[in-house]
Amino acid sequence: MTTKLEVDRHKLYDTDYLRWIETTVEKLRTREYSNIDWENLIAEIEDMGRSERRSLESNLVVIILHLLKWQFQPDQRSGSWKGSIVEHRRRIRKTLKDSPSLKPDLEEILAECYADAVEQASAETGLSVETFPPSCIYSAIEVLDSDFLTDEMIQG
Repeated sequence: MTTKLEVDRHKLYDTDYLRWIETTVEKLRTREYSNIDWENLIAEIEDMGRSERRSLESNLVVIILHLLKWQFQPDQRSGSWKGSIVEHRRRIRKTLKDSPSLKPDLEEILAECYADAVEQASAETGLSVETFPPSCIYSAIEVLDSDFLTDEMIQG
């Protein structure tokens, strides 16, 4: 049986998210545990973890995309590609500093992101998907290495 208090807590979550957060934080501070919307609070905390991983994935795709473009279109190289790589490496360093538990999965996450980066690279360059290697040619160490962006990169 659902009580009026439970309905009110869910209604606040659905109608004013910021107020729900403020109310939930205040209830946690004052230890009013019986009045907390636990179901939505747990869902939000779970989503925070997924969000960290999605952020890492998104930044990896951008770096791989620009590394591929840098490697397979050397005549098109631009400062914006290099700047994007630098920016997204910085974001990943911050993410890994804040959530070091993502580090052990980095190679796996990198491999998962590669197909998305190839698809995007193909769309942006006009090169066919088959132009790019079928699996990721960069290690996580290379992708995050500030010095990894050289003319010596193997040409496609």
